[in-house]
This record gives sequence, C-alpha cells and structure tokens, in this order.
Amino acid sequence: MADYSVTLTASASKELHELPDKIITRIVTHLEALAATPRPHGCQKLHGGDKEYRIRIGDYRIIYVIEDSRKIVDVTLIAHRREVYR
Repeated sequence: MADYSVTLTASASKELHELPDKIITRIVTHLEALAATPRPHGCQKLHGGDKEYRIRIGDYRIIYVIEDSRKIVDVTLIAHRREVYR
C-alpha cells in the first residue's frame, strides 16, 4: 500500500504551534503515522461528516479528512477535546 501525504490546514498548523512542546511531540508522531496508516486502530469516523475521522491523543483530538483517490490525509483541526465538538 502506498503512503499517503499528510497536509495541515493553516488553522490546524496554527493550533499545533500554540500547544505545549510535550504535546506537539506526541501529536507529530501520530501525524507521521497517519501517512502509513490513515485509519489506525482507535480512529473513528465522525457522525454528520462526509469523510471526517478523528484520533485521540490524551485530551487532544486530531480531526482529518482522507482522500483515497489522491492519497492525501488533510488535517483540519487539532484541539483540546472540550473545544473540538462545539
């Protein structure tokens, strides 16, 4: 299986850089793993979204869209769990 390309929207990139360094390291590790496995164990498809998935990293969530035809994982949101579902 070919690897996917992981991209971040401008807002997701900004959210990532505003987090504490310890959390950034954990999130970047998961983002790199999405390139090989865009649907890892524990990911969930969001209800009400077309192709949106989420993965949990402690109290933080990564929301992303998978485009299988173009082999792209587009991260749209990285935030604390209390802010993600509003």
